[in-house]
Amino acid sequence: MHRSTASPTRPSGRTLGLSLALVSAFAFGGSGTAAKPLIEAGLSPLHVVWLRVTGAAVALLPIAYRHRAAVLRRPGLLIGFGLLAVAGVQACYFAAISRIPVGVALLIEYLGPPLLIGYVKFVQRKPISRGAAIGAGVAVAGLACVVEAWNGLSFDALGVLFALGAACCQVGYFVLADAGRRGERPVDPLAVSAYGLLIGAVLLTAFTRPWQADWSLLGGSVVMNGHTLPAALPAAWMILIATVLAYLTGVIAVGHLSPPIAGVVANLEAVVATVLAWVLLGEHLGLPQIAGGLLVLAGAFAAQGSKPPEAAAAPASASAEAPGPVVSSRVTESGAASSGVTDSGSGAPAVAASQDRERVVAERAVSGPPSRTSRRG
Repeated sequence: MHRSTASPTRPSGRTLGLSLALVSAFAFGGSGTAAKPLIEAGLSPLHVVWLRVTGAAVALLPIAYRHRAAVLRRPGLLIGFGLLAVAGVQACYFAAISRIPVGVALLIEYLGPPLLIGYVKFVQRKPISRGAAIGAGVAVAGLACVVEAWNGLSFDALGVLFALGAACCQVGYFVLADAGRRGERPVDPLAVSAYGLLIGAVLLTAFTRPWQADWSLLGGSVVMNGHTLPAALPAAWMILIATVLAYLTGVIAVGHLSPPIAGVVANLEAVVATVLAWVLLGEHLGLPQIAGGLLVLAGAFAAQGSKPPEAAAAPASASAEAPGPVVSSRVTESGAASSGVTDSGSGAPAVAASQDRERVVAERAVSGPPSRTSRRG
């Protein structure tokens, strides 16, 4: 049997997916650090979110135009992504933090990976690796330490519901990103991100009423940890890195990883946000936060290091379905078989091979045994 080996210079799909997921988590993690100076300068949190999403949508207009056929191919997918993965997450999260502490809201929102695992297992009825399940639990426990949820425990039913809504919308982000590459009419991940942000910007415009904001603040300066810098600098970082790069790499990563694993790796966003706030904003970390960050890292490592159930089951199922002895053949340099090869999925090649053998036997019966100098077929 001829086996083709992957080139050592090209990363596997899983390695590429993990790399992109890490880039996405790091990019998303910088959004809060970039947004805080703008909020302290006078912009409301909702207007900062509108600036972030709308600016990213404008930056991705060339990609949207290039993939304009996607609007007719999968309109429901694009609308759902814009509604849930962009506008829904942002609106629900900011509605939640207006009623409950930020740490608690963030912890509830990042219940998304366990909810995603439950959705994949019980709704889609797909197998879940043990590593992904364990990693999700460990990551959530570590996240509770990172945000120090015990310092602001208070129950507000509506606030908790908004935070759970953000968690469910986060599930929609991974499910829809994965659905875009499946089916008879797959959509390029770049198109999913571009049109998702465009639709999200339209929805947030109706919700946030940006014409009421004082946008002249962007022409001035802001203060970050005692240092003065142009307001356009954190705004550009928030738009181009924490939104454009974050969404593009995140959606592509889901195509190379399973949604549950990509969801667990995304928990690193909270760790990155906390570390960046420590370094750039002077918000110091305590021992519980450091320990929690290590737990989130351990959970992400356990999840991405697990072998997908489908891959583990494939060799066993293939060997169980093999129909007994298989006629092997020489393989030419182009990879094509030089004689008949049986195929367990079709009976036509087997019939052809049987007919060839009968023809060879008949020819030998007429011409006699081959000479010693002849090449055997």
